[in-house]
Amino acid sequence: MPTGRAAYAETRKWLVAQHGLTCAYCAKRPTARGLTLDHVTPRRGMTAYDRRDNLVLCCLACNIAKADKTIMAWLLGKRSRAVNLVRFGGHLSQLLVEMAHDLAGPEGVALAERLSDPDYPYSD
Repeated sequence: MPTGRAAYAETRKWLVAQHGLTCAYCAKRPTARGLTLDHVTPRRGMTAYDRRDNLVLCCLACNIAKADKTIMAWLLGKRSRAVNLVRFGGHLSQLLVEMAHDLAGPEGVALAERLSDPDYPYSD
């Protein structure tokens, strides 16, 4: 997938259609202006990481706090981030999806699946 302003806009639109205006790390629902695209694996100047399978919607607070930390360090800092990434990161590369599943654990994966079910009446 090409990179650049148009590609980012297209990816953002696609992610909003998939998950709504929701942060993939904290599951908060900021306004559209308060939501950014985050490189799950920090790009550090490398455009290879600009692909859709490395981008998620992220609130400003999480984006600032994550900065260019590795995803492993970021998810280990708070288990709920891994659970939320399982829930909102199914489009990511297989390696990132597997890492989120491993860090969330079986109970976290089950929680993410319950919360993703549109018929589940609770927010836990």
